[in-house]
Amino acid sequence: MPFKKKRSPLLLEEKDVKILETIAASRTEPYSRVKRARMLLGYSRGESISSIARKEQTNRPAVERCVDKALSGGIMAALRDLARPGRPSVITDEDKAWVIHLACSKPSEYGYAAERWTIAQLAKHIRENATEAGHPALSRMGKSGLHNILSKVDIKAHKTAYYLERRDKEFEQKMAQVLVVYKEVQQTRQGAQEQKNHTVLSYDEKPGIQAIANIAPDLAPVPGEYAAWGRDYEYKRHGVVSLLAGIDLYDGHVLGLVRDRHRSREFIEFLDMADSYYPSDWKLRIILDNHSSHISKETMAWLKDKPNRFEFIYTPKHGSWLNLVEIFFSKMTRAFLRSLRVSSKAELKQRIEKYLDEVNATPVVFKWKYKLDEVMV
Repeated sequence: MPFKKKRSPLLLEEKDVKILETIAASRTEPYSRVKRARMLLGYSRGESISSIARKEQTNRPAVERCVDKALSGGIMAALRDLARPGRPSVITDEDKAWVIHLACSKPSEYGYAAERWTIAQLAKHIRENATEAGHPALSRMGKSGLHNILSKVDIKAHKTAYYLERRDKEFEQKMAQVLVVYKEVQQTRQGAQEQKNHTVLSYDEKPGIQAIANIAPDLAPVPGEYAAWGRDYEYKRHGVVSLLAGIDLYDGHVLGLVRDRHRSREFIEFLDMADSYYPSDWKLRIILDNHSSHISKETMAWLKDKPNRFEFIYTPKHGSWLNLVEIFFSKMTRAFLRSLRVSSKAELKQRIEKYLDEVNATPVVFKWKYKLDEVMV
């Protein structure tokens, strides 16, 4: 019985072929990217997995992983390494953050006479209070271990200082990829290019939206006496919800889901909504960040069943300001959420969904302007 090929073909646009050919012929690109580019070009031209593996002197699983990433998330996802969890540290990031917080505080705030820590005094304070504070791994902290933690963030215990994690090494490259997409949208909307069976969504999650209820009723403004609404300072919390939303950059339509959490399953639910909303022959390009739910095994497995349907364009780390949906979230907070009071989480969900319906009744197209004139498409 002849072998039946199950993996879908990789359909590349002309610009994708040019990108891959440029990388494959490059002498300055990392070898891993050059190799993957050759794999994708070979597969798109009908070569078998086995022949590609022999040609590249690698194994079949390596070729299959590269091809599956391209089918699930586009060629740029296949060319780069996905973030991996790695081996967990014995001392967690939360433990280190607590140490750094203490080092940036005054000893007098904890009942000591001194205004500045010494390494010995801070290490002793950590050992005596770690378990009670929920950091038992630090209960045997010594001066050398403390010095190692603080030196990595350039904090000295006798000074008050702050640190900022180093930004993404590929920040400029990833920013350029996002800006190119914005430029293409702009040119299409201006009539310089034709929209060819695709759209672009700017997507993110807005977690922690609080369901807050009044304890006392609001007091209406009174002409000549009270210019603003009166509201009691005390309130009651009923929990939080998350909004998963994507804005179509061509027509301003907002796709949104309100859920209790924002894990992989909720993200997949959003993708399923987008898949159902747009015509089946359209390519859906989504600008989003590298949140774990966006690159999880569960998400990638779902995308594998939708070959050539989705393409992810990732924003760089500390680059959420590049994502246009953040402007929508900011506007939503100012105009709607900030003054909202509800009696339950169910009412909060209902009110948010109603707000999205009102937005979609008169959609606003969000446009990116910063540095866009410098972008060449």
